[in-house]
This record gives sequence, C-alpha cells and structure tokens, in this order.
Amino acid sequence: MRNAITERAAALRLRPVRPARWWFDALLIGLFALLTGVLAAGGLLGLDTATHDWVVSHQTQATFWLARVFNFLGQGTPLTLISLVIALFLAVRRRNIWPVLPVVAAFLITGVVIMPLKIWTERAAPGYEGPNAVDLFNNALPAGTYDISYPSGHLVNTVVWYGVIALLLAPWLNRTARLWLRIAPPAIVFVTTIYLDYHWLTDSVAGVLLGVFIARLIDRVPWQLPDRQP
Repeated sequence: MRNAITERAAALRLRPVRPARWWFDALLIGLFALLTGVLAAGGLLGLDTATHDWVVSHQTQATFWLARVFNFLGQGTPLTLISLVIALFLAVRRRNIWPVLPVVAAFLITGVVIMPLKIWTERAAPGYEGPNAVDLFNNALPAGTYDISYPSGHLVNTVVWYGVIALLLAPWLNRTARLWLRIAPPAIVFVTTIYLDYHWLTDSVAGVLLGVFIARLIDRVPWQLPDRQP
C-alpha cells in the first residue's frame, strides 16, 4: 500500500525543466510586461520602425519567397494537426488518452492567451500605411484595419507546438535532437516573420517570451508519457 502511494506521488511530481526554478518563468512574464509597458510609453518604437524600413529596402523576389516557404514552419493549424497525429499514435500504442492531453493543453492555453492580448494591445501590422502604425493601444485605427499584431502568434505557436512535438517524440530523440527541435524552427520563424514584414520586431520578441513561458508550463506537467532518453 505504501509503495503504491509512493509511486502515485512520484507520478504527480512536476517534471524537471531547465532552468529548474520558477524564477525563470517569472522573469519571462516580467520581461513581457516590461516590454509592453515600454512600447506603450513610446520606447523602442524607433527600433521597430528602423527594422521595418530596412526590411522593405532589402527584400528581393527570391529572398521573399524563400522566407515565405520557411515561415510555414510557424503555421499553427498544421502544427496542431501534426501534434495530434503523434499523440493519437501514442495513445493507441499505450492504450490510454494521456498523450493527447499535452496537445489539448497547448491548444487551449495558446487560444486563451494570444488573442485577448492581441485585441487588448490594438497594434497595427507593419503594412498599415496610416499614422501611428507602430503604436500600441491605438484605438484610432479605422474599422477593418488589422490591429492584432502584438504579440506575434506565429512565434508563440512555433515555440509551444515544437515543444509539444519534442515532448511527444522524447522516447525516440536524444537531448540534442530535442533541443534543436525546440530552437531551430522558432529561430527561423523569428527571422522570416520580420523579414516578410508580417510583424514588428518587438511583436516577435514578445511572442518568444510568451511561447517559452507556456512551453515550460506544459513541460512541467507530469503527463504519463514514455520516459525520455538521456
């Protein structure tokens, strides 16, 4: 009886992440709040504008289409479906529903977090040609204007979903492979999203901060998944 209780307690223990302490999670949220506050006060807007101007002046047809192809790595719907297929395969193989739960959690958390922040901050996309395009909380934007640029959903989705895929594929991937899976796609999407002028630079930075925070929350949950390789 005692052994059963001990095993159940071990199963419910939070999974290790790196850095292990919660201070890093608090730092991520603190940096996101600080970045949002600085932008709302007018700071870093010049950096965003300068980056936008550089991108527009350095695009070529070839590099634009190359960047657009690689940017598909950050599409939320395909990533959700890929994660779900892997999870269902594991669920059938293990004869339980647990592998599906990280996918459900990622879908719900990203949906609850991203869009309300976008609606609240009211930031136009870089392609908007009206006045004060780079401002946050710009309630003077005309009706119908794309005003949900901040934070970048591309980056949040990329960080979170590749983290889920790495979690599900842990039995078949070593630590280095999992690390590359978590880092390489977000890095590519970060660069291409800015180069394609889909988002301001700080939109993407904010997306990374939120994405890493959500991914760490999902990683901490003791899902009943196969053990990771060392």
